[in-house]
Amino acid sequence: MKRREFITLIGGAAAWPVAGRAQQRDRVRRIGVLMAWEENDPVAKTYASAFTQALVDLGWTDGRNVRMDVRWAGADINRIRALAQDLVGLQPDIILAAGTPATVALQRETPTIPIVFASVSDPVASSIVERLDRPGGNVTGFATNEASLGGKWLELLSEIAPGLKRAAIMFNPDLAVSSFMPSLEAAARSLKVTPIIAPVHSDVEIETAIIALGREPGGGLVVILDVFTAGHRASIISAAARNNVPAVYTLSYFARDGGLLSYGVDTVDISRRAASYVDRILRGEKPGDLPVQFPTKFEMVVNLKTAKALGLAVPPSILLRADEVIE
Repeated sequence: MKRREFITLIGGAAAWPVAGRAQQRDRVRRIGVLMAWEENDPVAKTYASAFTQALVDLGWTDGRNVRMDVRWAGADINRIRALAQDLVGLQPDIILAAGTPATVALQRETPTIPIVFASVSDPVASSIVERLDRPGGNVTGFATNEASLGGKWLELLSEIAPGLKRAAIMFNPDLAVSSFMPSLEAAARSLKVTPIIAPVHSDVEIETAIIALGREPGGGLVVILDVFTAGHRASIISAAARNNVPAVYTLSYFARDGGLLSYGVDTVDISRRAASYVDRILRGEKPGDLPVQFPTKFEMVVNLKTAKALGLAVPPSILLRADEVIE
């Protein structure tokens, strides 16, 4: 997709903000964007739109004082690396990296071009930064890591499916980090639920793992977010429905797409906040001086239609806490 087509698609043609907030630049700044998502994914377009609109609100408008170079890589590591090299070769003033694999690939390509990451699970464990308060170097951004969420997911799954005996923890080990596992394992011991590690790399492995889980009563699924599980969410949701497996997911769009229950970070808010760091760096601040920030907004979504299909009665305790209930 060409640059202007992308900006038109995600609503970048917003009006120029009031003069008091915008400053005319001597030259057009160049912003690279590396999305570890498929280009046709509507969720990814929402994230991109939130970032772009936040930039407009801060005084940066494509075609006036910035130029956007956007690359869509999907979950293919080799493609992510190739497009990272491509973007760095353009010598932009700054790059937004959406996701851990995109950030790691860009960091390998340049020690000098500022990089702002969005939705990185654990930037220290991924060796992206050494410190959170003053990351140093050319990389900073917004993490989604809340390690305690692992236990919360299992608690919610047990609450909505009270017969839970076994829970598969599904993720792609090439793309995800294990920061959630300690709290998941602690919750499993407390709830007397047997945790099962379910690494997946393909739709076939997704199907195999969920079929095995559904063979006996008491099986449940916790899906850890990474760019693979996000991109293959339709396969995961469909297999869980066919095999009568209740599942809890980490982000809201899984439940909106037919999953049973989601609880996690508001990633649209993360995308908006990432624009604030891009703005500050373009105005002269150094990325190494800007602390890594963590989520401030969380949301729970429950899908009553899916619960009914699974034969589950959603308890009032969940309904009262839900930010969105899908009828």
